[in-house]
Amino acid sequence: MPRFSPEFLDELKSRLRPSDVIGRYVKLQKRGNAWWGLSPFNKEKTPSFTVNDQRGSYHCFSSQNHGDIITFLMETQGLSFPEAVASLAADAGLELPAENPEEADRARKAKGLAEACAAAADFFAKTLHRNQGRGALDYLRDRGVDDAQIEEFGVGYAPPGRAELKDYLINKGYTEDVLVEAGLIIRPDDGGQTYDRFRSRIMFPIKGARDRVIAFGGRALDPNARAKYLNSPETPIFHKGSVLYRFDAARAAAAADKEPLIVCEGYMDVIALWGAGVKRAVAPLGTALTEDQLGLLWRASDEPLLCFDGDKAGVGAAYRSIDRALPMLKPGKSLNFVFLPDGQDPDDLVRAGGAAAFERALEAAEPLVDVLWDRERKERPVDTPERRAALRSHLRALVKSIADPDVRAAYGGELAQRLEAEFAPPQRKGPASDNPWRPGGTGRAGRRRGGDRYAPAPRPSPGLKRLGGPPAWRREAALVLAAINHPELINRQESAFLALDLADQKLNSILSEVLSTVSADPGLDSAGLKSHLTASGAADSLERVLDDPELSKHRFLRPETEIDEAEQGFCNALAHHLYESSLKQEVARSASQIFTSGDEGWKAATAAREELVNTNRASEADAGDDDAPARLGDALERMKANVAKKFGR
Repeated sequence: MPRFSPEFLDELKSRLRPSDVIGRYVKLQKRGNAWWGLSPFNKEKTPSFTVNDQRGSYHCFSSQNHGDIITFLMETQGLSFPEAVASLAADAGLELPAENPEEADRARKAKGLAEACAAAADFFAKTLHRNQGRGALDYLRDRGVDDAQIEEFGVGYAPPGRAELKDYLINKGYTEDVLVEAGLIIRPDDGGQTYDRFRSRIMFPIKGARDRVIAFGGRALDPNARAKYLNSPETPIFHKGSVLYRFDAARAAAAADKEPLIVCEGYMDVIALWGAGVKRAVAPLGTALTEDQLGLLWRASDEPLLCFDGDKAGVGAAYRSIDRALPMLKPGKSLNFVFLPDGQDPDDLVRAGGAAAFERALEAAEPLVDVLWDRERKERPVDTPERRAALRSHLRALVKSIADPDVRAAYGGELAQRLEAEFAPPQRKGPASDNPWRPGGTGRAGRRRGGDRYAPAPRPSPGLKRLGGPPAWRREAALVLAAINHPELINRQESAFLALDLADQKLNSILSEVLSTVSADPGLDSAGLKSHLTASGAADSLERVLDDPELSKHRFLRPETEIDEAEQGFCNALAHHLYESSLKQEVARSASQIFTSGDEGWKAATAAREELVNTNRASEADAGDDDAPARLGDALERMKANVAKKFGR
């Protein structure tokens, strides 16, 4: 049984007007029966976002987003469904239903612990402004923290006495058991008197859902203190690895600004940035980012910015974040990294140069893949073939750790290209070296297996030399079958395979599965790959590819064919596929531009023809077919003439 029944949700929506809820986040103006405002989903100057109270919904014409008040909070504030319902229920004065007595008991207990923490936060805040807190207040003033920041973040001070907080809260009616469970006081193992956990520390309240105080971070004023920072222990309402300091407020600011969240290293960084007008910063609680914290970040921003000091410790923290994030990457979900000048943190930067200095640092953000590549190149020497092989092997292992097959394939292709660019031998001069996919070019197909000398490529399969080529499905299926029957081709022709985007979706799905499987297990043979594909649910599509009578006629597609001949045939088939799928489209695009660009449009077609001729020159010439390049060129010229004739040129 769902926790929120339809009746409860209907009652919730009936108590709240959408224009009131949404109006907290979007400036609305009444026009007729509806309210209008600027889209919270896209940056715009003309209002395209409308809210209708009678229908209980909103619609954004610029993004086509549509929904009710629950959906709105989920889409703009990054809330989960239960969080959105809980937030609205609090506004409506509705008690959240509990599924069972045990959960109700846990909810009551959590409420009591949060209330104790809130009372403690009030005690700390008041103490900061008394004589006992003068030293802490002076420290904050020296750090540039003003009264507005102190009030906004609820900064306080824990006095030095062993039982001052305990006595205060017991007088408020809280029991010692509750205070121990909330992490506010400590009960010694020897059964002695309980005492305050936080003493002589500047206190930073940590808030969870619905703006409830759930824990504290305390900074010692004594430079000789055993721990500079001390956090609350794990409690029923506080799990350190699942919380980010200032998350709820920061994600609301990020949604309003339509900018990504910024992750800093400490409380003071977040407070300093807020004071400088940058209100979308959060911080982990003294540890490296956890999987739960990354999940929170990606709920609010597709590509949050991780801001680290430029020193060795900061770079190390960035590298640890990469290892934690890699397995969790999803399409569109990644990280960007900002490295500040050595020895500076965001607090230092904004105090010295204001928000503008920090914004300049953000503009230099680096994507995760760049930081990963830099790390591996710096940490792994590549001055011998064995060490270069070790780098490739380690990068493969990192790619293998990415769970999402599409992202894994994209990273495999990107890193393969960087390796190729880094360690490729000198290219042979002449136009034939321009295409990395053609035999004899800069790809693997043009090299002897024993070294980096270039040699004449094996003879192509005669069946694919004709101009017209096979039908679209069979042309694409040939490329997929080559990989299935010869998985080693993927290693030899990584860039070519990863750049393929097939029109047939079933073939595209098989190819994606092939690439991800071979990336995860580079030693997999054809039989093992076919077994995996069959088990993956692609059995019907696979059977059609394997049993096609026309495909089986080509030697390079047969499992028993030597790898060099299979690679030559693949490159030849790919050249024809590019002609059929890409270069003809170029001619069509040129035709559509004939009225406005004149002969300029045909320059692109001519360049495409030259690329095609260069791609096929060596393979066709080796096969004894000297007229093939001319036929390809003539075909494009005929297309040009037909279009020109049609438009009266």
